[in-house]
Amino acid sequence: MDESKFVGVIQRLSLTGGSAVLAKGPIPRGAMGEMILNTVFGKVSAQIEFLQTGADGVPLAQAFRFLAMDDDSSRRFNAAASQMEKEGFSDASQNKSPLSGNAPLGQLLRSVRRLAATLSTSRS
Repeated sequence: MDESKFVGVIQRLSLTGGSAVLAKGPIPRGAMGEMILNTVFGKVSAQIEFLQTGADGVPLAQAFRFLAMDDDSSRRFNAAASQMEKEGFSDASQNKSPLSGNAPLGQLLRSVRRLAATLSTSRS
């Protein structure tokens, strides 16, 4: 079993999974791993499954889905997701500011600065 740790940048995040650009490059589809996210509410640890590459139209982005999260991590993740939605980091948000032409770029820059993930995979 090969276990390695590496860093990725979250591209999209939802309550069920998301996508990330991984510093190490793509992980084989179906591989299981652990994702650790540091949020303002504390560390979130989740078991994930890596899915297809090219997520969200970004060739280097790899989709993943959450498989399991302990109760503390789940509470922290939900609190962080709720706060991010309130701050406008949601695709579901319908309210746009008058300066919305630059809003997506600003949100991306803030997201990249605020979100980093440490991932580890287990391969047989």
